[in-house]
Amino acid sequence: MSKFKNWKDVKKEIEEDFTEEDFEEIELEKQIIKATIEARKKAKLTQQELSELSGIIQPSIAKIENFVRTPQYTTLMRLLRPMGYTIKVVPLN
Repeated sequence: MSKFKNWKDVKKEIEEDFTEEDFEEIELEKQIIKATIEARKKAKLTQQELSELSGIIQPSIAKIENFVRTPQYTTLMRLLRPMGYTIKVVPLN
């Protein structure tokens, strides 16, 4: 028997361990990161240029944009502010 799992088995384990709320949080995080990437591109900034404006090092920006690292609220604010954006709390429905 192989010590490696196939994706189907891994996915089943993940789905068993996570609640619907967990998946909703993950989806919201993806949407926020995608919106941050879109804002940077709309501002015609490279990651390095955003780094210089925000004080967040470029490798950290890359990890956030590649969904490797979950940004803290304060980090998001530091990234968004130089591009003229902020975060707003809105009702779910």
